[in-house]
Amino acid sequence: MILVEPANPLEPQPSALLAEAQALQAATYPPEHNHALPTKALAAPDIRFFAAREGDRVLGVGALAIRDGYGEVKAMFTTDEARGKGVGAALLRMIEDTARDEKLPRLCLETGDELAAAVRLYERHGFTRSGAFGDYVEDGSSVFMVKDLT
Repeated sequence: MILVEPANPLEPQPSALLAEAQALQAATYPPEHNHALPTKALAAPDIRFFAAREGDRVLGVGALAIRDGYGEVKAMFTTDEARGKGVGAALLRMIEDTARDEKLPRLCLETGDELAAAVRLYERHGFTRSGAFGDYVEDGSSVFMVKDLT
């Protein structure tokens, strides 16, 4: 059974997964197109960080960044073995539920154009493509998405 719960990104298993995600992003995109938060930043007070576990093993991570007037989905990543098991969907549900609890009217996210599986996951969960938001700029490799929570 998959359990999603608040977690500390600095703990060994979540930290290792985040390092794997950051390495993948660094190998896929140049630094100016890489918008991942550093692991330490995911422990900030305005971040709600989650881990998806099966038993004692962390299979995925995700975070909600509380922004002025919206929430931002950050740090979504699952292990290869977790793909197809609903781990990403479970993390996204927890992020959305938490955003609603925080009374945020919408969720926004930025992902990469090379991450087709991620885009499909977000679309299946009601996200639609949008323009850049917050401090982001259109850079040719970012895909921006939004979901209304009202």
